[in-house]
Amino acid sequence: MKQIIAMALCAGALWAGQLPASEALAPDVLAKSVTDEVLAIVRADKDIQAGNQRKVHDLVESRVVPHFNFVRMTQLAMGRNWRNAKADQQRRLVEEFRQLLVRTYTSAFTQYRNQTIEYRRTRMAAGDTDVVVQSLIKQPSGQPVAVDYAMEKTGNGWKVYNVKIEGVSLVENYRNTFNTEVQKSGIDGLIKSLADKNRMLVQQAQSR
Repeated sequence: MKQIIAMALCAGALWAGQLPASEALAPDVLAKSVTDEVLAIVRADKDIQAGNQRKVHDLVESRVVPHFNFVRMTQLAMGRNWRNAKADQQRRLVEEFRQLLVRTYTSAFTQYRNQTIEYRRTRMAAGDTDVVVQSLIKQPSGQPVAVDYAMEKTGNGWKVYNVKIEGVSLVENYRNTFNTEVQKSGIDGLIKSLADKNRMLVQQAQSR
C-alpha cells in the first residue's frame, strides 16, 4: 500500500497542470511548477481528507488521467499477448486497465498524510522524446520512496507510459499477472478478471 500511495500522490502532483504546446516546459520543470499547487488543493480540501471517493475520483480523472498513455501502458503490460488480441479485445483491455489504475489512484489519494516531493533535474538533449523523470517522496515517518516516470513526447505533450517505484516497474509487474491469467483463461478471461476487479472496487467505494 505504501508504494501505491506514493505512486498516486506523485502522479497527481506531477501531471496536474496542462499548458498549451507553445508554452510546454521540460518534464522536470513542469513537475516542480505544478506540485505545490496540487498538494495545496489536497491539503485544503476537507472532503478529500475525509475520504470523499467521488471528489477524489473527479480529481484523478481531470488532473491525472490526461497525462498517461494508457494504450501504451496496456501494450507493455500485455507483452506478446497484445498482438494476439483482436481489436475489440484490445479496446476493452485498455478500458478496463485504465479503470483499474484510476480506481487504485482514487483509493490511494485518501491516504495522503503530508508527504513532500522532490524532483531531480532531468538530463535531456534537444530533440529527446523519451526521458525518465526521477522523484523522491519524503514521508513524515519512514524511509523516502523513489518514484521514476518513463515519459514520451507526443503531439499532445509529454505522456507517462511506465512508473517505477523503488526500482519496481508497474507495467512489468502487471505483465506477470496478465500473462498468468491469459495462460489460464485466455484474453477474454483476463478482460473478465479486470472487469470483476473494477466492479469490486466500485462496490467497496460505495460502501464507505
